[in-house]
Amino acid sequence: MSNTVSTTPNACFTKDQRLLAPAAFREVFDAPERKLHQSHLMAFVRTNTHGRARVGMAITKRKVPTAVMRNLIKRHIREQFRLKSSKLEDKDIVFIVKKSIKGLDNKDLKIEINNIFKKIEKKIK
Repeated sequence: MSNTVSTTPNACFTKDQRLLAPAAFREVFDAPERKLHQSHLMAFVRTNTHGRARVGMAITKRKVPTAVMRNLIKRHIREQFRLKSSKLEDKDIVFIVKKSIKGLDNKDLKIEINNIFKKIEKKIK
Protein backbone atom coordinates (compact mmCIF):
# COMPACT_ATOMS: atom_id res chain seq x y z
CA MET A 1 0.00 0.00 0.00
CA SER A 2 1.16 3.47 -0.76
CA ASN A 3 0.88 6.36 1.62
CA THR A 4 -1.55 8.92 0.28
CA VAL A 5 -1.35 12.58 1.12
CA SER A 6 -4.45 14.72 1.49
CA THR A 7 -5.26 16.84 -1.55
CA THR A 8 -5.39 19.95 0.64
CA PRO A 9 -2.41 19.65 3.00
CA ASN A 10 -3.05 22.88 4.92
CA ALA A 11 -6.79 22.33 5.45
CA CYS A 12 -6.87 21.91 9.21
CA PHE A 13 -9.30 22.77 11.96
CA THR A 14 -7.64 24.66 14.79
CA LYS A 15 -8.94 26.09 18.04
CA ASP A 16 -8.80 29.66 16.72
CA GLN A 17 -11.25 28.68 13.95
CA ARG A 18 -13.96 27.91 16.53
CA LEU A 19 -16.40 30.23 18.21
CA LEU A 20 -15.97 29.44 21.90
CA ALA A 21 -17.14 32.35 24.03
CA PRO A 22 -20.83 33.03 24.61
CA ALA A 23 -20.16 36.68 23.67
CA ALA A 24 -18.94 35.61 20.22
CA PHE A 25 -22.13 33.60 19.66
CA ARG A 26 -24.23 36.53 20.90
CA GLU A 27 -22.59 38.90 18.41
CA VAL A 28 -23.53 36.63 15.52
CA PHE A 29 -27.07 35.92 16.77
CA ASP A 30 -27.84 39.57 17.59
CA ALA A 31 -26.72 41.12 14.31
CA PRO A 32 -26.27 38.56 11.52
CA GLU A 33 -25.53 39.87 8.04
CA ARG A 34 -27.23 36.84 6.52
CA LYS A 35 -29.42 33.95 7.58
CA LEU A 36 -29.14 30.91 5.35
CA HIS A 37 -31.92 28.35 5.47
CA GLN A 38 -32.15 24.71 4.52
CA SER A 39 -35.00 22.39 5.43
CA HIS A 40 -33.41 21.21 8.71
CA LEU A 41 -30.43 23.53 9.27
CA MET A 42 -29.94 27.26 9.48
CA ALA A 43 -26.75 29.32 9.55
CA PHE A 44 -26.19 32.84 10.84
CA VAL A 45 -23.30 34.61 9.07
CA ARG A 46 -21.46 37.75 10.10
CA THR A 47 -18.15 39.34 9.09
CA ASN A 48 -15.53 39.32 11.84
CA THR A 49 -12.33 41.26 12.53
CA HIS A 50 -10.14 38.21 13.15
CA GLY A 51 -9.02 37.76 9.54
CA ARG A 52 -10.12 34.12 9.33
CA ALA A 53 -13.36 32.19 9.15
CA ARG A 54 -14.73 30.76 12.40
CA VAL A 55 -17.56 28.31 13.01
CA GLY A 56 -19.85 27.63 15.94
CA MET A 57 -22.70 25.21 16.51
CA ALA A 58 -25.73 25.56 18.75
CA ILE A 59 -27.36 22.14 18.47
CA THR A 60 -29.93 21.65 21.18
CA LYS A 61 -31.12 18.52 22.91
CA ARG A 62 -34.70 19.48 22.15
CA LYS A 63 -34.20 19.29 18.37
CA VAL A 64 -31.68 16.42 18.39
CA PRO A 65 -32.32 14.27 21.46
CA THR A 66 -29.43 11.81 21.25
CA ALA A 67 -25.82 12.75 21.85
CA VAL A 68 -24.76 10.40 19.06
CA MET A 69 -26.75 12.39 16.47
CA ARG A 70 -25.66 15.77 17.88
CA ASN A 71 -22.01 14.71 17.63
CA LEU A 72 -22.54 13.35 14.12
CA ILE A 73 -23.97 16.68 12.96
CA LYS A 74 -21.08 18.55 14.55
CA ARG A 75 -18.51 16.25 12.90
CA HIS A 76 -20.07 16.79 9.47
CA ILE A 77 -20.16 20.57 9.94
CA ARG A 78 -16.53 20.68 11.16
CA GLU A 79 -15.33 18.52 8.27
CA GLN A 80 -17.04 20.63 5.60
CA PHE A 81 -15.81 23.81 7.29
CA ARG A 82 -12.27 22.43 7.40
CA LEU A 83 -12.37 21.79 3.65
CA LYS A 84 -13.92 25.13 2.72
CA SER A 85 -12.51 27.53 5.33
CA SER A 86 -9.89 28.99 3.00
CA LYS A 87 -12.66 30.28 0.70
CA LEU A 88 -14.79 31.77 3.47
CA GLU A 89 -12.47 34.70 4.27
CA ASP A 90 -13.38 36.45 7.54
CA LYS A 91 -16.84 35.15 8.39
CA ASP A 92 -18.30 33.93 11.66
CA ILE A 93 -20.82 31.17 11.00
CA VAL A 94 -23.16 29.66 13.59
CA PHE A 95 -25.23 26.59 12.70
CA ILE A 96 -28.48 25.70 14.40
CA VAL A 97 -30.99 22.90 13.83
CA LYS A 98 -34.40 24.31 12.83
CA LYS A 99 -36.45 21.14 13.13
CA SER A 100 -35.95 17.55 14.16
CA ILE A 101 -33.62 15.60 11.89
CA LYS A 102 -35.34 12.31 12.57
CA GLY A 103 -35.34 10.35 9.31
CA LEU A 104 -32.58 12.45 7.72
CA ASP A 105 -29.70 10.31 6.51
CA ASN A 106 -26.01 11.25 6.38
CA LYS A 107 -26.09 11.97 2.65
CA ASP A 108 -28.94 14.49 2.97
CA LEU A 109 -27.29 16.07 6.01
CA LYS A 110 -24.04 16.59 4.09
CA ILE A 111 -25.98 18.08 1.16
CA GLU A 112 -27.69 20.62 3.44
CA ILE A 113 -24.37 21.62 5.03
CA ASN A 114 -22.68 21.90 1.63
CA ASN A 115 -25.53 24.04 0.28
CA ILE A 116 -25.08 26.52 3.12
CA PHE A 117 -21.32 26.76 2.54
CA LYS A 118 -21.88 27.17 -1.23
CA LYS A 119 -24.25 30.08 -0.59
CA ILE A 120 -21.66 31.76 1.63
CA GLU A 121 -18.89 31.26 -0.96
CA LYS A 122 -21.14 32.51 -3.78
CA LYS A 123 -21.89 35.76 -1.89
CA ILE A 124 -18.15 36.37 -1.30
CA LYS A 125 -17.21 36.08 -4.97
